[in-house]
Amino acid sequence: MIETVRRFKPKAFLIENVPGMANLYGGAVKEEIIRRFTQMGYKVSCKIVCAADYGVPQIRKRLVFIGLRDSKASYEFPVPYRLPDNYLTCEDAISDLPALVDTLGEEVGKYEMEPLNDFQKLMRGACTTLYNHTAINHKQFVKDVIALVPDGGNYKDLPSGVGESRTFHMAWTRLNSKKPARTVDTGHRNLFHYKYNRCPTVRESARIQTFPDDFVFLGNRGQQNKQVGNAVPVLMAKALATKLLDYMPYET
Repeated sequence: MIETVRRFKPKAFLIENVPGMANLYGGAVKEEIIRRFTQMGYKVSCKIVCAADYGVPQIRKRLVFIGLRDSKASYEFPVPYRLPDNYLTCEDAISDLPALVDTLGEEVGKYEMEPLNDFQKLMRGACTTLYNHTAINHKQFVKDVIALVPDGGNYKDLPSGVGESRTFHMAWTRLNSKKPARTVDTGHRNLFHYKYNRCPTVRESARIQTFPDDFVFLGNRGQQNKQVGNAVPVLMAKALATKLLDYMPYET
């Protein structure tokens, strides 16, 4: 990224990465990034932001660098318009999507109900076709174990002797219907629907990332999951970019 900025000299740049980078080698990596961009004439602002603050139903924290070229002003990060007591929840995000209890669904399907809230209306927009909403065909013993995990629970809630082959931190974790999701990753095999005994579909994960429903993911399921999990949440990106426009005078 540093070399790309050096070559093209954009008026501004934005970099996001995992929050752990802020403290890597005692903060030396972060400071070196800022130093190099400063040498190139950029005024750099850096902050750990949480996607849930900007209308994303997901507690996803990211370290963000934003640089402005030849600017006297420093970028000021947008003020959060959601607070923890009114964060969007998993239920807010995906409760209108088909349950897929007796079917695995289709890559190109249809909605079964009207949107239930403003967020779901926003995600649907003018879309009338439901894409990428297919369930994994779990084996019955997997479904049976998932069924024992309560809404928002994990492997610690399982009876003794059940599911003990997977006891790492996030094993057998259900989404919490009344809270935002944890960070959506590229696998989705250790995270389950808050109500149904299956992993989230690509569309459900995309909703949690705030991709509009008319955004179609291509490739096999693994490739689709990577596209979703590696992305910056759309509404967080929009908030950062909209604020950035304040520093970009319109030019004819």
